[in-house]
Formats: sequence, structure tokens, C-alpha cells
Amino acid sequence: MKPYNEEEIQQKLANFEGWEYDDNAIHTAFEFEDFKEAFSAMTRIAFEAEKLQHHPDWHNVYNTVNISLSTHDAGGVTDKDFELAKEIDTILG
Repeated sequence: MKPYNEEEIQQKLANFEGWEYDDNAIHTAFEFEDFKEAFSAMTRIAFEAEKLQHHPDWHNVYNTVNISLSTHDAGGVTDKDFELAKEIDTILG
């Protein structure tokens, strides 16, 4: 799978609210009411990521989840990343 160049990524990101491109990945963050809600969201995302066989780089601190998506074996952002970003937005809509 061929990674997108920065211009293509920026064009695709126009359809994604709250996502940005930096350091060869697309990134977003979500804030929740508390840790339990954040962890619950991560669990829902994990099931979708497993189904897609594409897993995020992410971290959680209390009520905030930071997510970065990049297709490591392709060396950049690909359709897989935008597909998972779309699913994440749908889950957390």
C-alpha cells in the first residue's frame, strides 16, 4: 500500500473534524468525563481496530485519549489510517 503525500493527506483531512497531520501520522485527541469513559471508548475502538487489522498508536491520561494513525509497514499515512479514523469518529461521534 502506497502512502499519501502531505498534500493528499491535507485534502483528505478536510473531511475529518479534529484531526491533523504531523510527523508522518494523523492525530486527534478526545476528552471524556472521567477515566472510566475514556477507557470504555478505547475498548470500543480496540474492537474495531482488531476487525480492521490496523491498530492505533495511542495513550491515555485520566480522561484524555490521544490517537495517532500511520501505516508503519507502508512508511506513512494510507487508506487504512483514514478508514480507522472514520470508524473512530463514528464510534465517538
